[in-house]
Amino acid sequence: MEAPNREFSLAGSLEGLSAKGRIVMHGHHRPILVIHDRGRVVALDNRCPHMGFPLERGSVEDGILTCHWHHARFDLESGCTFDLWADDVPVCPVEVRDGEVWVRTGFAHADPVGHWEQRLADGLSHDLDLVIAKAVQGQLAAEVPRADIVRQVALFGARNRDGWGAGLTILTALANLLPVLPEEEAYLALFHGARHVAADCDGAPRRRDRAALGSRPDPAALKRWLGRWTAVRHREAAERTVLTAIAAGLAPPVLADALLAAETERAFADGGHSLDFINKAFECLDLIGWEHATAVLPTVVGQMAASRGAEESTAWRQPVDLVALCEEPARQWPDLLAAHRVEGWSNHVTLARELLGDDPVRIMDMLEAAIRAGASPSDLGQSLAYGAALRVARFGNANEHADWEAAHHVFTYANAVHQLLNRIGTTSADGRVTAVRSILHGAMALYLTRYLNVPPAHIPGDGDEPLDDLPADAEAISATLLDAFDRQRHVDVAARLVARHLTLGHSSQALIATLARAVLREDASFHAYQMLEAGIRQFAEWGDTDAGRHILVAVARYLAAHSPTERAALQTADIARRLMRGSELHREVSAP
Repeated sequence: MEAPNREFSLAGSLEGLSAKGRIVMHGHHRPILVIHDRGRVVALDNRCPHMGFPLERGSVEDGILTCHWHHARFDLESGCTFDLWADDVPVCPVEVRDGEVWVRTGFAHADPVGHWEQRLADGLSHDLDLVIAKAVQGQLAAEVPRADIVRQVALFGARNRDGWGAGLTILTALANLLPVLPEEEAYLALFHGARHVAADCDGAPRRRDRAALGSRPDPAALKRWLGRWTAVRHREAAERTVLTAIAAGLAPPVLADALLAAETERAFADGGHSLDFINKAFECLDLIGWEHATAVLPTVVGQMAASRGAEESTAWRQPVDLVALCEEPARQWPDLLAAHRVEGWSNHVTLARELLGDDPVRIMDMLEAAIRAGASPSDLGQSLAYGAALRVARFGNANEHADWEAAHHVFTYANAVHQLLNRIGTTSADGRVTAVRSILHGAMALYLTRYLNVPPAHIPGDGDEPLDDLPADAEAISATLLDAFDRQRHVDVAARLVARHLTLGHSSQALIATLARAVLREDASFHAYQMLEAGIRQFAEWGDTDAGRHILVAVARYLAAHSPTERAALQTADIARRLMRGSELHREVSAP
């Protein structure tokens, strides 16, 4: 019999359905479950939205459909779930015509964007990885811009945790990489960022609203106040000062200078994490829009006020008092920067290698010489970051595994310093003071990790080391590199493959995509995401040069030292992706 409307298909007679209770019919893309219950007929997707098991095996009682496997429960009429860890079951319109049941066999949410935004909010609020993964996949399928997804997650994290956390850093780091990621890796990046934000917020105190001051002091006064309140650990006053600076319309570079100045009143605070969080908060706002500054920027103040500085550490005081060693340059170098700035200074590599020395006084002398030769704060930051990358690239395998983090912390701190100095510029005398302090602290932190390169690991590609035993084809190198990450302690193998790829002149973007895939398939640590993003940022400064190769070798060695993992999150992401694409995850096997 022909359908009166091509959107509808005949399910069968009402009498037959009433006798059977339920039938399964073919839809356009997947099976549809049609149920007769207490005189009404309903039609739903036959796949449980939780894990895809067939709902035809479920039970119906009092208008509630319960999945046979994980006991997810649904309102039979609307398909809405009673259990947020599942999802709503898509329903189909049903018409009964002359004793026949007709079902419209297509599934679609009336407002797919709104639906998946709400599901992402549910997943974030209840820390449900599978719901988060499906919501991210659903928004991408609905062509929601990636930046909008990042914005939703970032604002959730800023409002639902009392302070910036590792999750927001991971989200921002991965969002920074979205432009260079293929489609599948972009989905994984958004999923990982969102799930880490949700985990950070789960059970944590919500952020309390605070207000700007009623006055609008000049920027110099606000900067002084912020430094004062941070120094005495008066968080409330410091946050109100930041909010006042935002309300006064201070530009992002001026805000960055104020926060960096307050942060560097303490040397290498919180092992470098605090300054890195400040940088990531600014990068987050670049991504989601500066109209959200009042929600995001004050979140870093609590850690700034609470963190301990390296001046409280014995290692910075004995056998050489590094804090005292920094005092005179901190006073003198800002004027030198103003007097000797010239365009075109290019001795970044030479300075970076000097920063790896074992004499802190000579390191200071080399920095001063660079300034006198025309190096800008940004130049100094670039050299510092490259030197810190070399520390990781030459990390000796005889060290304890935990020592990787000492090298990592200096590198991510140096990258953050470099990015902030690029943002701030050097137009003001106060800005030059801030720049000098951040460089000095980074240089001394780098000096203190010199033991990690005793003896130094060889960087492949330097000198006449043969690499001809490795594949030459780019795709084969990528596959072999991923295989190396599948095995423990293949640090040097991974480094050699990266060098092989780059020395043969293959696409650096393809290599970056492989390194990103290696991280995104793992249950990666906070530090792995930081290392990946900071390395790619610094590689962008150098490009396909020896220095660029050294930086990606450093990234590969660190990642290889921390791979493989269980990859449980990847399994969750894959389940969500297959469910959203209509794949049949589970098929019952008939008894023999």
